[in-house]
Amino acid sequence: MAARDVEHVEHVEHVEHVEHVEHVEHVEHVEHVEHVEVSIGDALRKEGLHASVSDPVLDTMNFLNEVTLRYPDAISFAPGRPHDGFFDVEQIFTHLRRYLSHLADSGQTPAQIRDAFFQYGPTAGRIRALVADSLRKDEGIDVPPESVVVTVGCQEAMLLTLRALIAGSDDVLVVPSPCYVGVIGAARVLDIGLAVVEEQQDGFRCADLEAAVLAERARGRRPRAFYVVSDHSNPLGTTMPLAVRHELLDLAARLGVLIVEDSPYRLVSPGRQLPTLKSLDRRRGVVHLGSFSKTLFPGARVGFAVADQVVVDRAGGTGLLADELTRIKSMVTVNTSPLSQAVVAGMLLAADGRAADLNVATSAYYGDAMRATLAQLEANIPAERRAALGVSWNRPSGGFFLTVNVPFLADNAALARSAQDFGVIWTPLSYFYPRGGGHRAIRLSTSYLTQADIVDGIARLARFITSGATSPSTALSVSAAQPSFERG
Repeated sequence: MAARDVEHVEHVEHVEHVEHVEHVEHVEHVEHVEHVEVSIGDALRKEGLHASVSDPVLDTMNFLNEVTLRYPDAISFAPGRPHDGFFDVEQIFTHLRRYLSHLADSGQTPAQIRDAFFQYGPTAGRIRALVADSLRKDEGIDVPPESVVVTVGCQEAMLLTLRALIAGSDDVLVVPSPCYVGVIGAARVLDIGLAVVEEQQDGFRCADLEAAVLAERARGRRPRAFYVVSDHSNPLGTTMPLAVRHELLDLAARLGVLIVEDSPYRLVSPGRQLPTLKSLDRRRGVVHLGSFSKTLFPGARVGFAVADQVVVDRAGGTGLLADELTRIKSMVTVNTSPLSQAVVAGMLLAADGRAADLNVATSAYYGDAMRATLAQLEANIPAERRAALGVSWNRPSGGFFLTVNVPFLADNAALARSAQDFGVIWTPLSYFYPRGGGHRAIRLSTSYLTQADIVDGIARLARFITSGATSPSTALSVSAAQPSFERG
């Protein structure tokens, strides 16, 4: 089959060979195509696509996935995902039925209940009241349901928030460095400029934020928001002290900058947690982002944004920032899956809204995993040895991540050699620096592994670190593996 110009094809049952198609306006259905050859002149040019598709940030996790797939027997400290030993398929059906009963007990008719599962539902979400109730009980965040937008994971909540807040080419988002890759990627996709605040090993400093904001304003740019993970951050694992939280809230109010608080790891960390920035917020200066991926399960793909800021239109009318996020969402994902929302709702109902109660065992597991990892590092690289090598690490109180400073260039080549020759995978910390940095440090994730894996894996890592890790390694190409931003 050869064609120079095809305006409309309604149905093609079988095409054995297409050598060249110059122009196809519309194809409604093709059942089978065995072979298609397209000349290079007809191919899309990558430089003609949006710049984000060529951004190295969007390739970092692709490389990590490629290493993991190529070396399946290696022990991986890379994926920041929940341990799956607490999941049981039957739980899904139990939670769905519980939500069904809740709707019936609330007086909804069979037709309304059917619609709650089969129809699109409100763009802002069907379970906003339950999410607001959970936030009040677990986090002391007391907001009306109308200020909550239920999203397809937290990544959508980030995209909506950034799109709404960053209005012009001179507006910028301020981020710590290193920073969670997902928000950097969202900014790239949306053509949002970044201003960077270097984070120290002991955490974020308000003076550095103020200096960055003032420097951006001196350049004629407008910092609109500061993104921060205040508890057990990804990748460093740091937690912001209470005094710094109050200082940050005061500073942001004085500078006229909103805070975008991301908080995925609090309820899966052992011990009592510090108050969130949002629970301390008295000026509606914090947009709080969350997800049930870590606290319930990742497959739900349910996140949320708490956006109770007042928005005034040109006519003097007022609404909430949540309303504006909902308008944008209606043109992105339309709505969050009602089935996913129903499962999440059933789980929250099972614990009277207290997601923390659902995570007693999981937070203990993750706490044990972090402690075991730190203990094995101590045992395998004792103080005298690490002082000689220049190796050190931090000691997070919770979350999934810690960082190790190493005496070699922790790049993709080193990672490939570690996986191939020593059977252990980690994440280069440089992946998380929007302006470069972290070249001699690695991130370890402790969440997904068993105690036995941790013992074996850290022993392998110690051998790699102490054996001359900068030796040449076999090159590893990057394939088209799908990115995994480790976030809900």
